[in-house]
Amino acid sequence: MIAQLSPEARSAGVITYSSGNHGLAVALVAEVFHAPAVIVMPERTPQVKIDGVRRHGAQVVFAGSTSTDRKLCAEELAKARGLTIVPPFDHPWIIAGQGTTGLEILEQHSQVRSIYVPVGGGGQIAGVSAAVKRMRPSVRIVGVEPAGAARMTASLAAGRPVTLDSTASIADGLLTLRPGDITFAHVRAFVDDLVTVTDEEIAGAVKWLYREGKIVAEPSGAAAVAAALRTLEPDTVAVVSGGNVDPDAFAGYIR
Repeated sequence: MIAQLSPEARSAGVITYSSGNHGLAVALVAEVFHAPAVIVMPERTPQVKIDGVRRHGAQVVFAGSTSTDRKLCAEELAKARGLTIVPPFDHPWIIAGQGTTGLEILEQHSQVRSIYVPVGGGGQIAGVSAAVKRMRPSVRIVGVEPAGAARMTASLAAGRPVTLDSTASIADGLLTLRPGDITFAHVRAFVDDLVTVTDEEIAGAVKWLYREGKIVAEPSGAAAVAAALRTLEPDTVAVVSGGNVDPDAFAGYIR
């Protein structure tokens, strides 16, 4: 998305609201384009995520504890400073970028039957499901939410995006209270199933990835693996979407 902005918009700067990985990505790409970047993060963001964003030269602003708090703060700052908002999930360009993961899966594993994808606001599963279903409709797409933050499951049951009163999970990157309008439409059109996983299953998946694959995954990034481990079906891909984990917390998970 940042690559598609005009030079003038990039030089003015970009802003996003994110609990971690999207903010880190925006900071990194803004650094590549020499664009000022502001990342609005929750007040209780793990220090490892704050440090990662600052390493790439972005300014960190803290706002509340919910995605709504961060979004409102980002909108106010964008208006005041003339910044372009790079949303974490509910934007066609962001969804298209996330869809390249689906294309890579089809290129690298042509026999894939099922793809498990973690679900927060829904950008990643919207992109992956659209890309895969347009090319290989037979592939089963499964969205995975923490049991304490099943906002997409609730939204599908209601037939519209709904806002949860609260969320709770060790998967701090998947705690969005409400899915996006665009991402909800994609999930309803392209996703075959939604499942939830417990914090115990997520922690177990973090440990399994480390032991079996030597992969360092944060809980949010391991959620899809937690669901896939229930069946261990052949020709299954689980998207591991982040390793932005506090070292002390990670040590606890793998013990």
